[in-house]
Amino acid sequence: MNQQWKNFARSTPVVADPVPLLDRTDHSAPSVFRPENMLREARRQKGLRSGQVPPICVLDPDGDIVEHVRTRFGATKSPHWACYHARLWEWERHAVRYGIVGYAVGGSFSVLVAEELFASGCRLLVSVASAGQTTHVGPPPYHILLDRALRDEGTSYHYLPASPYAAAEPSLLALAEGAFVAARHRVYTGSTWTTDAPFRETEEAIMARRRQGILAVEMEAAALYAFGEACRRPVICLAHVSNQLGCVEGDFEKGDLNGAAASIDLVQTLTHAWQRSGLTQPVPRRAVAIA
Repeated sequence: MNQQWKNFARSTPVVADPVPLLDRTDHSAPSVFRPENMLREARRQKGLRSGQVPPICVLDPDGDIVEHVRTRFGATKSPHWACYHARLWEWERHAVRYGIVGYAVGGSFSVLVAEELFASGCRLLVSVASAGQTTHVGPPPYHILLDRALRDEGTSYHYLPASPYAAAEPSLLALAEGAFVAARHRVYTGSTWTTDAPFRETEEAIMARRRQGILAVEMEAAALYAFGEACRRPVICLAHVSNQLGCVEGDFEKGDLNGAAASIDLVQTLTHAWQRSGLTQPVPRRAVAIA
């Protein structure tokens, strides 16, 4: 019987199961589960009145910027934010309303929040995430304006077909780069590696990224850029390079006020340039919601 089974196994072709992330072909199809619908029910359950969040929103995975704007600008909890999973803080500066969500770490969580922010009235989303240096361009800390991110995570493949990178929208990228140069901010422009597994950054993997010209590693940008492209939402990502992957003593120092003041300055510079540009008109989603 055992020999018969072996003979059968040899003669039977092996059919590999498809890899779900790479096998998707429905990227342009609308989702049945919509952020608007979930927020409707959350608002009902929490007894929140309808209203829009600030037009300029920030994702702050580390939470340092949240603490800074609460202390420096008196940011308060949004009365209209119905998300089950995160708090939104808002403040006004130079007649501009800003909102910020802290601790949205990783591609899946950051995009979940991004979907809900745009469904709640956000018109421009800026992500400022800490990152580890993979290619030396100077001693940390410093900021990188991300032109594209390597898709070594899972979320982006639900929004766009498989490809090595997810890229920033070109006109928004050019606007940000020009604004930072004009304001004399020290910001590099380059690519990062987005990973779901920070503690699997092996020497072999890091060397491969370095050969690709990638400047730093983080956990959100590829997913956010894929979401932005697929859903036609203005998203720009900044990486605050704060460390050399823990390989030196005294690592993970972000600078004054944990780098929060410098990060907010970049957000405000970008905001003012965006308001003066012709990029502020909302763009319809590619996918139409199902009622």
